[in-house]
Order: sequence, then C-alpha cells, then structure tokens
Amino acid sequence: MSFSNLGLSDKVLAAVAATGYTTPTPIQEKAIPHVLARRDVLGIAQTGTGKTAAFVLPMLTLLEKGRARARMPRTLILEPTRELAAQVKENFDKYGAGQKLNVALLIGGVSFGDQDTKLMRGVDVLIATPGRLLDHTERGGLLLTGVELLVIDEADRMLDMGFIPDIERICKLVPFTRQTLFFTATMPSEIRRITETFLHNPEKVEVSKPASTATTVTQSQVGVGREPHEKREMLRQLLRDAKDLKNAIIFCNRKRDVAVVYKSLQKHGFSVGALHGDMDQSARTASLDQFRKGELPLLVASDVAARGLDIPEVSHVFNFDVPHHPDDYVHRIGRTGRAGRLGTAISIVSPADQKSVAAIEKLIGQPIARADVTPVASTEASPAPAREQQAERAPEERKPRRDSQRTRGGRNKSRKPEGADRKPQTADRKPQAAEKPAQAPSIGRAMPAAAAREQHAEPADHSHLPAFLLRPIRARG
Repeated sequence: MSFSNLGLSDKVLAAVAATGYTTPTPIQEKAIPHVLARRDVLGIAQTGTGKTAAFVLPMLTLLEKGRARARMPRTLILEPTRELAAQVKENFDKYGAGQKLNVALLIGGVSFGDQDTKLMRGVDVLIATPGRLLDHTERGGLLLTGVELLVIDEADRMLDMGFIPDIERICKLVPFTRQTLFFTATMPSEIRRITETFLHNPEKVEVSKPASTATTVTQSQVGVGREPHEKREMLRQLLRDAKDLKNAIIFCNRKRDVAVVYKSLQKHGFSVGALHGDMDQSARTASLDQFRKGELPLLVASDVAARGLDIPEVSHVFNFDVPHHPDDYVHRIGRTGRAGRLGTAISIVSPADQKSVAAIEKLIGQPIARADVTPVASTEASPAPAREQQAERAPEERKPRRDSQRTRGGRNKSRKPEGADRKPQTADRKPQAAEKPAQAPSIGRAMPAAAAREQHAEPADHSHLPAFLLRPIRARG
C-alpha cells in the first residue's frame, strides 16, 4: 500500500513524496484512516515504527480547513520531554511546509514572554510538555476550550515521569467532544485505566505486542566486577573493539553518572557529548544537534534520550547501567536498528544488575546472549591502595598539629624530644614494639641522668630550643 491510498490531502502527499517516503509503516497504514475518520485511536507499537507521522500526517490534512483564534489552539499534542516536543515540531515543519499553519512549542527553559506572543497570534498546533502547559493555563494566558484534537504521545513515559495527574487535569480542561489519539509502546495497568477514562470507543491499533524488541537489533550482555572503574574500562574496550561503529548512545541510570562517564571518555580521548535533564535547554539542544550531524559520534545520556528521538542511523547502544525498569530497556535499544537498519545493543552487567537483567528477559520473552570479552589490564588506579597507605601512616604524620595545642598559660603542653618523629633505623623493628615517646621535662623538674645523657648524646639539631633547656641536669642524691 502507498500513502496515496490512505486518504491524505494532495498537499500532504506532495510533502511526503518530497522526503522520499513511498510506503507507510504498519502503524501509519492502520492508524491514519481512523484519524481521518475522526475516531479515537489507541496506538500500541514499539519505538521506531513511525508513530509520530501516524498522527502528524492526518492532522495536517484535517487542519487545512478552519482558522485559529488567539490563545485558543485548535489541536494539542502532549510530549513527556522537551526533545520529543521539539522533534514533533520538526515533523510539522517538514511535512507542513506548503501550508500556512501556526505551530507553537511550549517547553521549559524558554521565555514565557516569547511563548505568550505566539499564543496571542493564534495557534493551529500546540506542542507542549505537561508542566509548562499548565503554567500557561494557570496564568490565564491559554484556553483549551477550543481544542478539537488531543494527542497524548509516549504515554508510558508520561507514567514513568509522574505526569499522569497532570494529564488527567489537562483532559478535564479540553472539550468532552474532542478527538483523542493515544500512543504508547507498553500498556501498564495505570495506562489502561487512563485509556478507559478519557477515550471514547477507540480503535485499537496494535502492530506489535507490548514491550517487544525489534528483530533488527542484536542484543548481548558483558559481565564485569563490582568496582565502578571496571565498567568504565569495559566501556572503553567495547568502544575501541566495536565493528562498524558509526555512532553510539551510552545510557546511564543517574544524571551524575552521565557526568562521570562523559568526563572519563573525554579524558581518554573520545569525542563525546552529554545529555540529561538538569542541563539547560540550549546545551541539551546543542549536544543533540551535534550528535545528529555526526560531529559527536558518542552521546552519554540519561533516559531523557530513550524515548522517541528520531536519529535513524544510530549503529550502537550501550547500557552502561542496566535500567531498573524493564520497559526502559525496550526504549533504549530502540534507538538503534530503526527504519529497517541493523543495530547493536550491549549491556554492561555487574553482579548487582542480575535481578534487573532477569526482569528484562522475562518482559521481552527471550534471553540476552552473553558475550565473552576478556577485560584488558586496568588503566585506572584503584583508590584502595591510597586508603591503605594512609592507614599505615604514623599517627603524628596524619595529625601533625595535635601536639602543638597550647595550654591556657601559653606553654607547650606536650613538646616532643628530639628524634621522636624519626622512623626506626632497624629494618626488622615491628611497629607494635615501638617505644612510647618520652615527654620533655617541665621547667624546674629533674630528669634522670641516664635519660639526660641519652638526649645529650643524640646527634640532633637543638638550634630551635632555648639554651637553658640544653644544660645538663644532675640527678639529686
């Protein structure tokens, strides 16, 4: 089947032909006719199957008639992350080049004033993240009573990020008679509840079973030890030894781990960028653009890059950390092997990751093959020897100022005799057998003659002592 058989307008078909696409994907083939028929749609498909075009193309056809009003968008698309929202806008810019549609983007990290200006001009398509959208509605600068079509994209990611309460609030702000398109890759029970509440007799379009992985992706796992530096060494070895590596996304579970791995790869000469939720929007956009253009072959990222990003030619995905949620694994490795291309996904597994791997294998219904990779010699110094060396240092080396504390009268309370800080001269002398340093005598107190002779005979530098302390002291008879 071709796009011309789906009922799209001539302008949209011309835009699709200009991009070089001739055959719709299964989700596009099944969903587009229902969207054009004004039916609610529940679309379930694995990532990388063309879900975005499945709602963008029919929306462009439907929006050819009608006109937008100030502060009242005609259609609303909700996305979980800024990157996904910006990507959807790029699709409208690409396929809607021949139409005079106003498309606005409401995301964090951008001035409210600029966004308000766009809303005042009237918006045909409003693409937003839930938090920023609600900020505008609460300020009174946005009315959702004119929304004719609502799209909730990557719904399972919305659930993971805690946006479901926001989604419920937004659904109550739009008209009851709206058309709703709901797209997700997995169907947890909470997502099923939402669909039953806010969709009206939807057409269910399912092109793959929930949580399945693409057959074009070769999956494997590599075992490492418990130490964090072992993962970093294995990652560098896998990057150097990888065959046909064009570019790669390296996923970490935590934002701080993204920074650690990014700096480690930079230190060892790799050309790499970083992407996580705490970065400002300009830095996130710059890193993603450089990766898309091939200026940076490696991108270390959190799960903000795991959903829906359209980078069709990613050759490798590395799970530096095994994801805690099995669904995230499906989305991560879905960044490679897209649009019929072959891809490779490798997970670095420590002993603490075994339970997570077992949960992933249960979800996807197949084992992840184990690859035998012999670790190279360690290039990162372990911090253990430094701790052991510090533990072996003498107490006076660790705390050099303790013996310089003074009494209230200003005198040195525990001045050490000459040679107390010297290391034993005898090689086989044991530390536990060391003699306790003798205290220097107080002024006016006699010192035993033997000790005086021993101190006087020691070849030490007494230049820093007062002269009266250097005079021999005779024992009283």
